Amino acid sequence: MLDEIAATRYVTPLREGGSLPGVVEADDLGTYVVKFRGAGQGRRVLVAEIISGELARRLGLRTPELKLIDLDPQIGVREPDEEVQDLLKASTGLNLAIDFLPGALGFEPLAWTPDWMFASRVVWFDGLIHNVDRSWRNPNLLIWHRDMWLIDHGAALWFHHNWPTADPRRPFDVGDHVLAPFATDLESAAAELSAKITPELLETVTALVPDEWLDDEPGFDSAQAVRDAYVDHLLRRAQGPHEWLRRPDTPTGRPAGPGSVGEFWRGGDR
Repeated sequence: MLDEIAATRYVTPLREGGSLPGVVEADDLGTYVVKFRGAGQGRRVLVAEIISGELARRLGLRTPELKLIDLDPQIGVREPDEEVQDLLKASTGLNLAIDFLPGALGFEPLAWTPDWMFASRVVWFDGLIHNVDRSWRNPNLLIWHRDMWLIDHGAALWFHHNWPTADPRRPFDVGDHVLAPFATDLESAAAELSAKITPELLETVTALVPDEWLDDEPGFDSAQAVRDAYVDHLLRRAQGPHEWLRRPDTPTGRPAGPGSVGEFWRGGDR
């Protein structure tokens, strides 16, 4: 399991995106960006953060350390902002703490040119986890201690919001990725990373998700059954043909179907 800590002080909200994460101090004297299970996007965002972030780490990509953080209801009572107070009250119990990287800078290609192999690995990895949120509009990359760190994977694995439509072959739009211009050898990255993705690795990563975030998932009879579904999906995507990873000018050759997030929500069973 991930290390478990307890929140001691809510410092400030981060008003970026819709989930309203916050900077929180904990009883291990650390400072964290906390994503709350009571946010509108729900607990699946936290599941995506753990599976994607810990898988990235085991594939050699830098991501901030993750911990489970227990939130006492009294912390919400003391918060003067009504919106934040409601969020904290709704998130009593376990939430996700992401190590705060002080002084980190956002990715800017004019100031920091990524290595072509690193860029290729990140693009392939994001395709693997269906991460639609690393674009020029929102890179979710930080420069810290002269290295690039991957952050914010809550929008990845978006098929789990509608499991019946989960498709390991669903195409990934490489052209929208912030590192696409630098990713010049996706084939080598695919060969390298897919060889590392084994059932054992995926089982280790999915085991880090608390049962209470997987229980009562529609269509599944247990938390372990949900874990098994993630393992099966990611393994088939990694080990099967990589036709899902296409440059924007390369046709996929697949029949029309739900290939984007918007089409997914419009056409799937909720």
